[in-house]
Amino acid sequence: MSHSLDEQVENICSGDRRAVARAISQVENGGPSSIPLLKTLFHKAGRAFVIGITGSPGAGKSTLVEKLATEYRRQNKRVGIVAVDPTSPFSGGAILGDRIRMQALANDDGAYIRSMATRGQLGGLAPAAYDATLILDAAGCDVVLIETVGVGQDEVEIARLADATVVMLVPGMGDDIQTFKAGIMEIADLFVINKADQPGAEQVKNEIKLMLSVAPRSADWQTPILKTVATTGEGVCGLVEAVESFRHFLESHPMGADRRRERARLHLLALLRQRLFERVARQQFDKQSIDRYVGDILERLRDPHSIVEEIMEASGFRSGSV
Repeated sequence: MSHSLDEQVENICSGDRRAVARAISQVENGGPSSIPLLKTLFHKAGRAFVIGITGSPGAGKSTLVEKLATEYRRQNKRVGIVAVDPTSPFSGGAILGDRIRMQALANDDGAYIRSMATRGQLGGLAPAAYDATLILDAAGCDVVLIETVGVGQDEVEIARLADATVVMLVPGMGDDIQTFKAGIMEIADLFVINKADQPGAEQVKNEIKLMLSVAPRSADWQTPILKTVATTGEGVCGLVEAVESFRHFLESHPMGADRRRERARLHLLALLRQRLFERVARQQFDKQSIDRYVGDILERLRDPHSIVEEIMEASGFRSGSV
């Protein structure tokens, strides 16, 4: 390990906020120096509990994340927050900037907040969210809160990263719960009905109960349905207690080990797909060749499957080998 890398890792592991910020920017930009850094930090991480917060836009995710982080700080736990925002069509950066909405934590040295853009990625997560979580873990965060962008049914990606997934709903959604049933509703370890002081909160709770009664779930963990009013902090302590109960459940139940294994497998496959794509793209793609392939497809001269097979074989992969 080079002296500069050694110094960078030391600064990150000591909790240096500037070093953490630079490291996350480094992996977001995907520079060649990011891989050695992540390789080294991997062996320094593995202690943080990752909580994913997902749900529809307007459900109050940012406010609840702030209140959750504040409660964990009261328990003297270091907290990292990754707030994934929509992408600016002009700069490619995060539009909403959740850090603006979490001012109560801005001057807290025990809390680190980072807004990240999806950059067109589906699934509600930024491409570098995995790496940012690893960096915050290595930096000594006890808890990492990840707020997804809030685009509905595509939010399932968070379940592949988080130890616990909290799905938020609000009164007034009506039949939207049925729409979500095939997507994010099935990944919830805990349900939160936010804005529970509004009419219809009990109806939402009953609808979730009905859905849970027919959905296949683990017999050993009964998914709790909690009510919160994030703007006032009502119900947040109860949510933290429920999350910690789930954490203890995972530590003592085979489901915890199974989840960790599945997450590692999915992350490995995702990295492999990314590297293979980058290799093929470097070898075979330029704008002219892509346009030529697209023209052939539009003219019905060649089908896209045959084109992909040709590109793979030209890159050294036999047809059907991948």
